[in-house]
Amino acid sequence: MQRSNAYARAAWIFLAYTVFVVLWGALVRATLSGDGCGDHWPLCNGEVVPVAPGSKTLVELTHRITSGFCWIGALAFVFWSRKRFEKGHAARRGAFWGFFFMTTEALVGAGLVLFRMVASNPDHARGWWAIAHLCNTFLLLAALTLHARWATHPGRLGARTNHARLALAGLAAVMVVGATGAIAALGDTLFPVNSLAEGFAQDLDPASHLFLKLRALHPLLALGTAGFLAAYGGALASRGHARPLALGIATLAIVQIGLGFLNVALLAPVWLQLVHLLVADGLWILLTLVAVTPQEASAHDGDRLEVDAPGAELGVEARG
Repeated sequence: MQRSNAYARAAWIFLAYTVFVVLWGALVRATLSGDGCGDHWPLCNGEVVPVAPGSKTLVELTHRITSGFCWIGALAFVFWSRKRFEKGHAARRGAFWGFFFMTTEALVGAGLVLFRMVASNPDHARGWWAIAHLCNTFLLLAALTLHARWATHPGRLGARTNHARLALAGLAAVMVVGATGAIAALGDTLFPVNSLAEGFAQDLDPASHLFLKLRALHPLLALGTAGFLAAYGGALASRGHARPLALGIATLAIVQIGLGFLNVALLAPVWLQLVHLLVADGLWILLTLVAVTPQEASAHDGDRLEVDAPGAELGVEARG
């Protein structure tokens, strides 16, 4: 069965909607609204529809509702993909993994609420929950990106070319940086300061909370990763392969460093935290696309990608 243009468009729109929901989830954390529905889940303060909810409840409830639509949408794509694509089609696998990670995302979110790892709770265990949530979110976005890509063009994900391996290495690095960023964001949220000097004093104080002691790891790892991605994207673009994606990776890596410095200088305002996360998600999505693009092969002509030697140019050889 041929791919459906309507299906592919819907898959890309769903990816964009999910990014919005992810950003709203960050808003819940940044505004300390995670306990807006108390420790009840899936109910909100023991009610289906809260009466006279406060601002924190509205923020948290909105996140739950939009997340619920995400889960329903992911499930709908599983059934829709079975109607639109033949058995074994990559889009069907993408839809399944999108639903799988959407479900684990919901379970992690429920765990955060039920175990009270939200709002002003400074428990060290919350750091592990934050890292798990961040990593699952990245895996979810990767699955939805591949789903949309494969609905547009059949293909597969692998590491059979040098630059695909580098893209996968970039994804791993971004996930590590994201994990440290989750800890840094917790530190910024739970222990706000009134000046940059006060923030540096927090980082250097031996008596500071663990989140503050680890906060300095994030900019160091981010600088190294951004430098690697900028160089990788620039080199890939100069070869003319996946040029828009490569330029996007290089550009977002540089922009992200600027946003990071600005975030520190302005003491991590909520709006800038959201922009910072949006760029990180965009970088992750572009890297996912680059990782899959060189592996794609036409289902009709059997084209195969080859690499002559490490560092060699990519070539496409037709196999009849």
